[in-house]
Amino acid sequence: MSTPPLKHISECFIKPHPPIQDSNQICYLTPWDICILSAKYIQKGLLFKKPTSSLVNQPDFIDNLLTKLKHSLSLTLFHYYPLSGRLVTKKTQDPPSYSVFVDCKNSPGAKFIYATLDINIDDILSPIDVPPIVQSFFDHHRAVNHDGHTMSLLSIQVTELLDGVFIACSMNHSLGDGTAYWNFFNAFSEIFQNGTNTIPLSISHQPIHNKWFPEGHGPIINLPFKHRHEFIYRYEAPVLRERIFYFSAESIAKLKAKANEESNTNKISSFQSLSALVWRSITRARQLQHDQKTTCKLGINNRTRMEPSLPKEYFGNSIYAVSTQTTVRELLEKNLGWAAWKIHLAIANYDDKVVRGWVEKWLESPVVFGMNMSLDPNTVLMGSSPRFNMYGNEFGMGKALAVRSGYANKFDGKITSYPGQEGGGSIDLEVCLLPDTMMDLESDEEFMNSVSMFNHLF
Repeated sequence: MSTPPLKHISECFIKPHPPIQDSNQICYLTPWDICILSAKYIQKGLLFKKPTSSLVNQPDFIDNLLTKLKHSLSLTLFHYYPLSGRLVTKKTQDPPSYSVFVDCKNSPGAKFIYATLDINIDDILSPIDVPPIVQSFFDHHRAVNHDGHTMSLLSIQVTELLDGVFIACSMNHSLGDGTAYWNFFNAFSEIFQNGTNTIPLSISHQPIHNKWFPEGHGPIINLPFKHRHEFIYRYEAPVLRERIFYFSAESIAKLKAKANEESNTNKISSFQSLSALVWRSITRARQLQHDQKTTCKLGINNRTRMEPSLPKEYFGNSIYAVSTQTTVRELLEKNLGWAAWKIHLAIANYDDKVVRGWVEKWLESPVVFGMNMSLDPNTVLMGSSPRFNMYGNEFGMGKALAVRSGYANKFDGKITSYPGQEGGGSIDLEVCLLPDTMMDLESDEEFMNSVSMFNHLF
């Protein structure tokens, strides 16, 4: 049975309310922001069940929801005003110079879309693989961050299902990382829940827009290019299977205990243990030659590793991917604890000196990283974080049933981490693999013995 088409009903642009001040008109970008101009937008969203009462007054429910979401968004953009802007470039030909920043004021604002799709929640959550239709819930499909010169830097799409609502957010990654993204989403939800009578409405965690630059640099960073074609790459992923694997708190506790016992330590964390399991299992499923190298990368937050540390409210990018490498033979012949300890050391050795050293090296030779420059077919990359507050976001429909993502930034071996819907330290992993590799992973005894069964309650 074919899936019915998604229908775009309306779209508009939302500006901050109250309007932003002239002093906030420009937002500069740091090396962390600029180096990912060729990456794609962050695309995450939440699936909600319609309240039972809404089934009686369906048009009133969705009209009221959309009105309140739009108003809440305008109040949230007052605090997160760069998201209402557009990217602007200033360049010179001799010598070549290309600088990008955000014009926060001369812009239509953030985009807001309302769409409908005649399917049920069960059509999203029941299939073994995440159905491709989920990608249509997100705006800016396949856009890269540099496209923010002509596209909105933030787009909210509300897709009404027969018995549910999906609220999706596409945010330009050059403006912020996962921490910044979920801080914005949390503020959006907080303003929605607390009412919109007081203007401007205060929020629990005020974003900090004062950008970090190493001493002697900024706020303008010049790239040594004449034209965007010299550094913008558009990566298209091969056909992948995408599946959500659920790990209960109990299952993860067992993995942690095993990893620490095998390494004769108590320093290995739950997530490091889970990452080691994923790395070993996917490497085995890929059926690589034993003398080949394999790498595990983990997205890591620079904020807490800097001295002095950056506040968690810092709005921008402050991330890196730490990595550890070994041969396929060594990874698979050694035990879980050995792999987990390698991951632990990679994270433990990542400190202020390493963070600043990377930035200084980049400033000596600025580069925009394309996916084609960093992809290795033998790599597993653990992205996002189960620590982000995803299920605390409510929009008058109770707790979300699931988190899902769009097309952006996916490749063979990309793992995205979410908190489990039931909480308590449980974790959902969104795994993207080539079809044959996924089939072998589903038959991997070590991996599947740790995967838990969990049925979402509608």
